[in-house]
Amino acid sequence: MVSMQNLIVILIIVVLLFGAKKIPELAKGLGIGIKNFKNAIKEDEAEVKTIEGDKEKEAKTPNNESAKTA
Repeated sequence: MVSMQNLIVILIIVVLLFGAKKIPELAKGLGIGIKNFKNAIKEDEAEVKTIEGDKEKEAKTPNNESAKTA
């Protein structure tokens, strides 16, 4: 488990490396990246559900190709 002292040391190191002005920009970029990732996952799940629904509809409808060839 990370203690409060460890978190303070990590925060000080981050401020020294990036500077106080750069930290909000980094956090904003990280937040936007996470938001875009979540949106992409939701879009993919919706697409998969649509494809699965189409396959179910095809399985339920009778095959009309055999009637056309006969």
